[in-house]
Amino acid sequence: MPWPPSARRPDHRAGDAVGADAARTTDAEDTVDADDTVDTDVAVVGAGPAGLALSLMLLRSGVRVALVEKSSGDPASAGRDFHGEVLQPGGQRVLDRLGVLSPARARGARRLAGFRLLDRGRVLLDVDYGRLPGPYDHLLALPQRHLLAELLAACRALPGFRHLPGHRVSALTGGHGRCTGVVATGPGGRRVTVRARVVAGADGRYSKTRALAGIGAGRTEAFDQDVVWFSLPAPGRATGTVAVHRAPGSAVLVHDTHPDRLRVGWTLPHRGWPAVAARGVEAVRAELTAALPQFADLIRDHVRALDDLRLLDVFAAHADTWVRDGLVLLGDAAHTHGPLGAQGVNLALQDAAALHPVLVDALRADDCSRGRLAAFPRLRGPAAEAVTRMQKVQAKALLGAGGPAADVLRSHAARLVGRTPLGTRITRRIAYGRTPPEVRTDLFTVRTPAPRRA
Repeated sequence: MPWPPSARRPDHRAGDAVGADAARTTDAEDTVDADDTVDTDVAVVGAGPAGLALSLMLLRSGVRVALVEKSSGDPASAGRDFHGEVLQPGGQRVLDRLGVLSPARARGARRLAGFRLLDRGRVLLDVDYGRLPGPYDHLLALPQRHLLAELLAACRALPGFRHLPGHRVSALTGGHGRCTGVVATGPGGRRVTVRARVVAGADGRYSKTRALAGIGAGRTEAFDQDVVWFSLPAPGRATGTVAVHRAPGSAVLVHDTHPDRLRVGWTLPHRGWPAVAARGVEAVRAELTAALPQFADLIRDHVRALDDLRLLDVFAAHADTWVRDGLVLLGDAAHTHGPLGAQGVNLALQDAAALHPVLVDALRADDCSRGRLAAFPRLRGPAAEAVTRMQKVQAKALLGAGGPAADVLRSHAARLVGRTPLGTRITRRIAYGRTPPEVRTDLFTVRTPAPRRA
């Protein structure tokens, strides 16, 4: 269906700012040259899984997209490290519908059979994803740089795409409560005004887009743990699963990752890392080897300094609002979750799939008002809240205190999840989430170019 002329023209009534940086935005608008102005339909801020997946869906629907990303590096660079890389079946299905799962997987990935909870080597809980129907009957440890590289390559192959790497959003433009674009500062201090009919903030848990709009993050200290992440070279030591190893006072998560490595997440009491770090790297190594004796040699060889470990501040958040006139937040910018259950990337991709038809409808109707965009939080708000509730239960079950009574309860839960139809339904809910959205391929009007032959 062709776009009506009005849907191809951005609203150029920019001049006032939206949010806290009004003065800065007005100055930027007055000084930016014509050559530093980009006109588009949708400005997407953030080139993570949510932003890139949304960009690709919109481009394939004939929508012009300008993607603003603060990082200037190649997403495929081996030097870039991302924590979230385990894909649930729901996320895999979205990527498969977009045609990027297979090429991303071909760059290197690890198939994982499911989740396990262990206590001193004894399996307390075994969640087997093989009970789900194929082809998404497993978890997939896919380095995020592989995923981002394939999504970006697919976007670059389509008309109407403008990529602005190395550009940090410094202000939102607009007036009378309506967002009409962003001002971004690039290399050398060059400022670019992106004029758009909709701005989609997909710039993560500490979203600058959200802050500039004056929208509260809605952070809550819902979890009692933080996580310290690191990885270990482990040729020939693949485990084939995501395992949580309970240890006195903490728990350690371990899963395979590409290439021939183990990703390790060590849970600590919330805000307890400074006290742990003060004891020094030798004490840290001793605690880790006690929790993971089977990998003690790898820990001794490769955890050499505290700088080898990275702290993730674990919290839950649900932004005060996800939509304004001409503005929408998705992924971690709208809702933030803990790492348990590997839900972050999954939710981001499903958010993109749910938002895509809402934006297409709004642009075709020439109505990008808050009321029109509100269909998105109505769809995805309950799903995000359900994940937070689920993670609170998981945290208590997997990381809570031990003891005979707790072990009995976990034993009953293990039988329920592992041996009953109800357990299969629980596994499916974790794998796909609540009312998983479909990728609306019927809205795709632009053909994907054929892959190049070597």
